Amino acid sequence: MRCLARIPSLCAICRGWGSTRVCLPCMQRFAPGEPRCSRCALRVPAGTATCGRCLVSPPPFQHAVAAVDYGFPWDRLVLGFKFHGALDLAGTLAGGLRDAVARARHPPPDLLLPVPLSPARLRERGFNQAWELARRLGPAADPTLLLRVKHTPHQIALPEARRATNVRGAFAIEPRRRAAVAGRHVAVVDDVMTTGATAHEITKVLQAAGAASVQVWVVARTPRPSG
Repeated sequence: MRCLARIPSLCAICRGWGSTRVCLPCMQRFAPGEPRCSRCALRVPAGTATCGRCLVSPPPFQHAVAAVDYGFPWDRLVLGFKFHGALDLAGTLAGGLRDAVARARHPPPDLLLPVPLSPARLRERGFNQAWELARRLGPAADPTLLLRVKHTPHQIALPEARRATNVRGAFAIEPRRRAAVAGRHVAVVDDVMTTGATAHEITKVLQAAGAASVQVWVVARTPRPSG
């Protein structure tokens, strides 16, 4: 069988030529695989498994995994992917998340559920960025089990104090498929986690349907503000 050569690609960060959308030197420089809290995915000192905040007040999900911090250069790439149709970045972003999941070594899930968009948002955007990530992470990805039943403003436009209220009651399990969640280990996939409000709300919905455990997998985690 003839082997096809890879088509050269311009790195989305340094603009140099390579074989992938983000070149290996840029991945090594900007996605070095730093230690993160196993519960909330914020960066922690080396040798620390769980951050102090999660020890005192743990989130409802069992584990969280993030590939990178939401900052330069990944904030620009994620925004381009999410809002400007840069689907050519999906493979690179999903690959970085896949590597982070492998490093974390949490128990593998039975289901990968992308955070859903409302029908109005899906029509506006033309695709669901969370599904574009999830479907590249494994055959357990299911885009129809978790539903968004309430159209809400973008979380990015809201102050932290309003984000939990914004997504309250926004998600549900497909009514005819609730049994598919009971007793299963689930990973929820999204592009970015900031306050965790969306992840908290979805976790409560999954737990109410009988999920055995919930993980949250995101490409980027917004760092906690210093001070």
